[in-house]
Amino acid sequence: MLELFIENLPTLIALIITGVFAGLLAGLLGVGGGIVIVPVLFFLFQSFGVSPESAITIATATSLATIIPTSISSIRAHHKKGNVDFALFKRWVPFILVGVIAGSWLVTIVDGKWLSGLFGVIAILAAINILSRNGVSSIRDTLPGTPGQFGMASSIGFFSSMVGIGGGTLSIPMLTACSYPVHRAVGTAAAIGFIISLPGALMLLVVGTTPQDAPVGTIGLVNFIGFLCIVPMTVLFAPVGASLGNKLNPEKLKSVFAVLLVITGARMIAQLLI
Repeated sequence: MLELFIENLPTLIALIITGVFAGLLAGLLGVGGGIVIVPVLFFLFQSFGVSPESAITIATATSLATIIPTSISSIRAHHKKGNVDFALFKRWVPFILVGVIAGSWLVTIVDGKWLSGLFGVIAILAAINILSRNGVSSIRDTLPGTPGQFGMASSIGFFSSMVGIGGGTLSIPMLTACSYPVHRAVGTAAAIGFIISLPGALMLLVVGTTPQDAPVGTIGLVNFIGFLCIVPMTVLFAPVGASLGNKLNPEKLKSVFAVLLVITGARMIAQLLI
């Protein structure tokens, strides 16, 4: 047992650092952990001999699993401030689930290179949204009707579950583009993250086939060692990041993070082209 622990100590340390990094950024910049966890795990697993195709599917599933407890904590915090629109959330749940089920199923059958390319595109779009957020006017005065909201909610569930993010990356810009109050969008995104991560992670745990080159501790497509290392650090360091955010210039930090997202996204797209 001790030999196994020593043998995997570098992996454990790297996973703990991933959780610290994700927690700090989540608190510091208000970004979802998945947008950080997925690329870090993707490159980390490859450094330990896992193929890119296996690494991206395991990173996606593990990221979704880590979002479950953190989204519950986030929902509670936002609910206390009255920023969770449960009426909208209840209306969107069936639509989101349709997208999550379809997206999670595709993760189990599609070539992993396409998933890394998709994440790269979403990361670059997220970076553009961060850089252009200030001063951008809304596209609509209100949310669209039921067909339009079905398209919004199902696409959020579909793409988020395919790349292992909680939904805030997509739902917040979509909602604010329809003149939805930003604080309500952020709070409601936490609830959306839960309804994406729970069924998405369960599907990838049960339906996903563990790759032969998967890192130790992987069941289905979820790496439980990664989950156990990342979640406590994320919860512990998110408040630290929030505290630092009050002392540092958040706009400059967001710009730096956006540039890093572009670089990361470009590298992941490159995996598709190689």
